This record gives sequence, C-alpha cells and structure tokens, in this order.
Amino acid sequence: MSKKLLSLLRKNKRTIIGLLSGTSVDAVDAVLLQITGNGTSSRIKIIDFIEHPVPQNIRMAVFKNSVNNTAELEEITRLNVILGAVFADAVLKLLRKNNLNPAAVDLIGSHGQTIHHLPNKDNYIGFRVKSTLQIGDPAVIAILTGITTIGDFRIADCAVDGDGAPLVPFLDHILFTHKSKNRALLNIGGISNITILKKNASKKDVFAFDTGPGNMIIDGLMYHLFKKKFDKNAHSAKKGAVNTDLFGYLLNDKMFRKSPPKSTGREHYGAEFQKKLLAKFNKLNKYDIIRTVTEFTAYSVWYNYNNFIKPVCVIEELLISGGGAKNPLIMRALKNYFKGVSVNEVKQNGINSMNKEAVLFAVLANECISGNPANMNRVTGSTKDVILGKICQ
Repeated sequence: MSKKLLSLLRKNKRTIIGLLSGTSVDAVDAVLLQITGNGTSSRIKIIDFIEHPVPQNIRMAVFKNSVNNTAELEEITRLNVILGAVFADAVLKLLRKNNLNPAAVDLIGSHGQTIHHLPNKDNYIGFRVKSTLQIGDPAVIAILTGITTIGDFRIADCAVDGDGAPLVPFLDHILFTHKSKNRALLNIGGISNITILKKNASKKDVFAFDTGPGNMIIDGLMYHLFKKKFDKNAHSAKKGAVNTDLFGYLLNDKMFRKSPPKSTGREHYGAEFQKKLLAKFNKLNKYDIIRTVTEFTAYSVWYNYNNFIKPVCVIEELLISGGGAKNPLIMRALKNYFKGVSVNEVKQNGINSMNKEAVLFAVLANECISGNPANMNRVTGSTKDVILGKICQ
C-alpha cells in the first residue's frame, strides 16, 4: 500500500470532490467539500459546486451507445477514456476556480456515466446475474488530475444480488433522518427515486426505490419534437394539456407498477420507449405530448407512494432534489397529489436540489476509504453489506 493511501486512511477530515453525470448527459456536476468523520457521524461542509458542460458530440455518442441496436463495442471502449478526460476537466476547472492545486484534494468520488443497467436476473449462457456498467474510467481521472479517485460504486452491490441502485438513500439517511417527522426524499433526475425515512430511522429501516421516469422521457421527447435538451421552466408543457389516451398508455407501463425493490434507467425509458410512444401518438399536438409525460412523472411518484409506502409509513414532509425540482409543473402536480404533506426543495447546510447527487459520490468515496459498507439491503435487494467503489491512483 502506498504512503499516500496510508495517509488518507488515517485522516479524520478529508477534502473531496464528488462527480456525477446523470442520464441527461448534459453536464458533469462537480462539488468540492470537506467531510469530517464517516458514517452517521459525518459532518459535511460544501465549498463550491460547478456544472461542466458535456460536448454535444460526446452526449449524442453516449445516447447512441446506451441502446442495444445502435451500441458498438469500439465506441463504448473509446468513450470510457473520453468521458474520463471530460470528468478530469471538470475537476481541474473546479480547482482553478478555487485557486487550488490537486495536492489540496484528498479524494475524488466519481459515479461515471451509466451506459447500461440490468437489474433483472435474466438467463444468459446459463448464468442469472444482475449487472450495471458505468464508463468514464476512474483510473483516467486519477492519472489526469493526480488525485486518488474512487469510482465504479454500483457493481459490488450487484455482486451480492443487489440492483446496484438506488444509492442516494445512504446520503438521505445520514443527512435527513428527523427525530419527530416521517420524511420522504425524492430525487428527480432522469429517473425518479424515493427514500422513506421514518422518524429516528436506523440504517436497516431505510426504504427506497426507483418510482419510474423523472426527466428522461420529457428530455428525450423535447429533443425529438423541438430539438431542445430539456423543457426549461416547463415552457412547452405549459402550452399543452394532458391527453387522456397518451396518459392511459403510460399507465400501462409495467415498471412503475412493479413492487419494490426495483430500479430502472435508460434501458427501459430511453430511446426505444420514446420511439414507440411517438410512433403511436404521432398525430397528437406536440405540446400536449410534453404536458402529458410531465404529468406522468409526478403521477408515478404518487402512485408508488400510495400503493407501496403509505400502507406502512404516512409521510409528513416530501423534500425534492434533482433537475425535476426546477420544473414548476412537476412541483405543482406533486403538491396537488400530496395534499396535507409539506412539499419543498432540498436545502440544508449548502446541500440543495442541484448538488445533492454529486455530494453523494463524495460521501461514498469517504465511506470506501474508511472501510465502511454503504449499500442498503432493503433498498437494493442485496444479500450482504459490502464496501462500494474501486480505488485508483
């Protein structure tokens, strides 16, 4: 073991950069923070946060190679290194902004870019396994920045029969468990996931799962219909109305009705799903399509709460993070569905709706270097507690 790594293991306070590129692939989120301690005693201080744009040609290459019938092994292999360099650029930009050199940072925790996610144990050549693949190799980030990098956090959970997702409940438990309130933490990224925190919840009490689409269908259809990356401020959705036929079609989606534990991603709600939807409803008003899928994102959260959560835990507060928290129609719909519940954006100690997931991967890096398991069996369906992440120097 290197002296550098031994020194890291002994530290109680670490300066860490957390990196994330979500399913929209529009930017690398990079957060600079300090963590004192680990586990439930972790104290987090946010220093800075940036969004580093992903070049459009790289973004489109990721989309192309996330779909079975267009993916190419050679391109995925090259993208693994290319995205590693993009993530490294985000780190270096954040350091320049804060007048820091790499030696001032102890660790990077990088999620990478999900290229494919397989939470179902389907038979393949006589084996039944779950798997997931994130590219943007942490070794590339470590070499280009000179900072020890921990990545590939999900696969260890898959190795013990978990889905490898969602991971954010670990952070939710540390930061948002309340002494007297039942809370839910909803993250609306490309996919929506919800964490249930009963008052005074222990780690084993935490209950979480993916509820269905977040921004993924909206963003995909915005590009197909308007050549825009996303529906800023729900501008297009506001011009439309909910179409009952399309809404009924979406209600037949099996994933959002499935009982937890469950996770999903682009393999379900990505290009193929969107192509079928557009083919079936190609005569609908474009704005009505966007309005309807926007409403469905909010409804799918409510459906999952009503059917799988409310029978065991009635929540008093719903805290929302992710890009969907900036969509006024999604927020309005959630407030209408969750009557009697306080519905607000996440804002606590510098952690907000936009930086929360990047903070997660900084925290997971801290847990890895501290030797602590960070998966949650009840959340992912895993059979064993395991340390998440691979360390690259």
